[in-house]
Amino acid sequence: MWPRSADELVAAQLALGARRTLLWRAPERLVRIGACWVCFRRGVSGIGAAGEPAWVAGVLAQGRRVLLRRGFRGVASGPYLAGLLALRIGPLCEQAIRSLGAPPDVVLLDATGRDHPRRAGFALHLGAVLGVPTVGVTHRPLLAEGAWPADEAGATSPLTIDDEQVGWWLRTRRGTRPLAVHAGWRTDPETALEVVRGALAGHRTPEPLRAARHTARRARAAPPS
Repeated sequence: MWPRSADELVAAQLALGARRTLLWRAPERLVRIGACWVCFRRGVSGIGAAGEPAWVAGVLAQGRRVLLRRGFRGVASGPYLAGLLALRIGPLCEQAIRSLGAPPDVVLLDATGRDHPRRAGFALHLGAVLGVPTVGVTHRPLLAEGAWPADEAGATSPLTIDDEQVGWWLRTRRGTRPLAVHAGWRTDPETALEVVRGALAGHRTPEPLRAARHTARRARAAPPS
């Protein structure tokens, strides 16, 4: 059951952030990577509200190759509040990944993990609910800081909070802004970076997450049935 109030979510995040779990390591074989994406109506501003229409996608990939896409319409479970993303899209993302059938080896999503005031961003929280390792990929960090890496494809630099490394900057393409790669549920920064690098297919965004974003937007653009 996902928390229904900010106070409940903060308490859950504090508990998750304090937990120490056995770290997952990517096997040598190609891993099955899940990804999810949620989008909302175009042109809507503000923090949103419960019941607002949402379009959701879950994707399953083997390395860089997309095997399965699932897109559907749902509703937001709450408004957007900084550091409390689970209140808005927690149930939607859980449904998206469960719609893929057998659990993937690891899940990518547009959210932070240890880079969070309570060290338990949505990427970590979703992994705990699913029981699946997770990695967050965002355009910018939440609290973590670090200088950008060199302008070369594959260049990295650490993202830290109070001398604790919680992720990496990763330059996926020369001349583009680097991505923030976040350790999530049962992953550390090194494993998170390995997963993202293994899922790149010539674009700035890892292929499973890019496919999920495209699928959710295509579902939004489809005429009502």
